[in-house]
Amino acid sequence: MRKLPRARDNLTAYTFLLPWLIGFFCLTLGPMLASLYLSMTRFNLFSPPVWIGLDNYVTIFTEDSTFTASLAVTFKYVFLSVPLRLIFALLVAMALNKGIRALGFYRTVYYLPSLLGGSVAIAIVWRQLFEGTGVVNRLLAGLGIEGPSWISHPDYVVYTIVTLSVWQFGSAMVIFLAGLKQIPADLYEASQVDGAGKMRQFFRITLPLLSPVIFFNLIMSIINSFQAFTPAFMIGDGRGGPLDATMFYTLYLYLKGFSFFDMGYASALAWIMLIIIGIFTAIVFSTSKYWVFYGDGREGR
Repeated sequence: MRKLPRARDNLTAYTFLLPWLIGFFCLTLGPMLASLYLSMTRFNLFSPPVWIGLDNYVTIFTEDSTFTASLAVTFKYVFLSVPLRLIFALLVAMALNKGIRALGFYRTVYYLPSLLGGSVAIAIVWRQLFEGTGVVNRLLAGLGIEGPSWISHPDYVVYTIVTLSVWQFGSAMVIFLAGLKQIPADLYEASQVDGAGKMRQFFRITLPLLSPVIFFNLIMSIINSFQAFTPAFMIGDGRGGPLDATMFYTLYLYLKGFSFFDMGYASALAWIMLIIIGIFTAIVFSTSKYWVFYGDGREGR
């Protein structure tokens, strides 16, 4: 008789979980397995896929120079944008944590770029800001500096996209701000009595106690940066220009799948990207035990 209520409770729980389970198996796991199969086929969207085994992967690693170029551009973007965005978000969060008035207003204003920054409209605005006769070069001209054509020069264009990424610091900032508010104020007061200055407090109190939040923001920023697409598509005219300087990995994947209709090849590219993101995530997790500290004294695992 005791098992009936437990079985009824389990049935109720699974009933509430059913929408999520349907979504997971039908919209996530199912398409993932389908793309894994397609990555080992020749498939152009208009005829049935033809099994070719690992040929797509062999071609990618041995013959595809654009794949290597897109990886180089993507790595450059990730290695620049992730630390800059997190540093900027942390600095703004610390400034807002000083107990200023209208905190909710400022928090909302700084968060808005995270909501708008990934849109096509903002990418177009950014392109217009950094074009040869854009606002940025006009401001530089007012200072007597002749600015380059940021979006048409292969040496500069990726930095405009990095700047757009840094501008979207709001989501990380809000999380940092929440973490900062959880740090007990008496720790700073006690350290100040012991003669610790602001820099020592930052490195001895703020960073260690904020390390779980930094860890979370770092993981999410890495994943999101590897998946950047809209800015590269709009600023590079959808072709990775100039000279493949904006040929992000996701853009190359998109072009292979929906411009050249080589969906099998694009699926293989997608799985390689999944593995790359997994490797970077695993590296961050494996190093977390050395620098992530929790409130109960445990180090990261």
